[in-house]
Amino acid sequence: MSPTIRDVARKAGVAPITVSRVINNSGYVSPETRSRVEAAIAELHYVPNTLARSLRFKKTRVLALIVTDITNPFWTTVARGVEDVANAHGFSLILCNTDEDEAKQDAYLQALLQKRVDGFLLAPARSVADPVRTIQAQNVPVVVLDRRIPEAAVDVVRSDSEGGAHRLVTYLLALGHRHIAALSGPPTVSTALDRVAGYRRALAEAGLPPAAEMVFYGRYDIPSRYHNAQRAQKRTPRPTALFAANNFIALGALRALEEAGLRVPDEVALVCFDDIPLWLQITPFFTTAAQRAYQMGQRATELLLERLAGPDMRAPREIVLPVDIVVRQSSGSLRTPASPLADGARQPEGQWDQHPHRLIG
Repeated sequence: MSPTIRDVARKAGVAPITVSRVINNSGYVSPETRSRVEAAIAELHYVPNTLARSLRFKKTRVLALIVTDITNPFWTTVARGVEDVANAHGFSLILCNTDEDEAKQDAYLQALLQKRVDGFLLAPARSVADPVRTIQAQNVPVVVLDRRIPEAAVDVVRSDSEGGAHRLVTYLLALGHRHIAALSGPPTVSTALDRVAGYRRALAEAGLPPAAEMVFYGRYDIPSRYHNAQRAQKRTPRPTALFAANNFIALGALRALEEAGLRVPDEVALVCFDDIPLWLQITPFFTTAAQRAYQMGQRATELLLERLAGPDMRAPREIVLPVDIVVRQSSGSLRTPASPLADGARQPEGQWDQHPHRLIG
């Protein structure tokens, strides 16, 4: 039988209420008595009944993080930022992965609400308000990660997807590319739409009509992007550059290009959103719009903890984090002899940095 609070009190020679004060750090307990109680807890291997405590105080000190694909290094980095802030404030974290499946997402929401977690950090499977409203209906605070939810009054922390995509495609245009295909995520997700919007804006500013047949939507995964990259290479004229809306899309595209016998960047340039961790980097290294994933997790958790701290009548807040353009080998350059660039194209002096691993903020 597991030891009880009365067993600890008997061992330490104190009343059960004194043990409770030591465990909850509430009320005065002399240093000598505290030491005896802590020694008794250690000797008996006593574990407080946190469920009973949470029911009494209506707080569990547990946060829930729901993401769409934990195998993606972007989300593992976000999760680390969330965990570090949560732990520093005495909260534990439950991590759930939905695989962009709404049914799976809704099942997690119901289970976590029944467990009375104190708050949610949510990357919705789709950019709709329903899951946010489900949480808010239970008077539980929630912060949305990475995605816009225009129909919901909710705190959001996301990256500048439209701006980052615009800068990446503008960079390809500066290198002389005129036939650029976009491989994006599902059109039900705001990040996919925003990154295509940035792509189209860059083309429009260059006086190029954004061709609908050069935009390919699909899942944010490697197999989907592999097939769409194959489809893109069958377009006429064939794209000389691919803009991938995340790192998994880029990996799938790279595989398709290699199997087609096309060299990156000599024959096809390839750029993407999301950086690849050092331990996963391959040759050629991807030119990327690197999101500040760890900072996203930090800021979102800080907003959530602010909501948990007490009554807060402030309007929902949206934090849009900048992205960093990291130029590496996969985009090539005008100095690459085999690059399929437009005749007479020139690189603007001083505007773009061609050194691998160099940040263009």
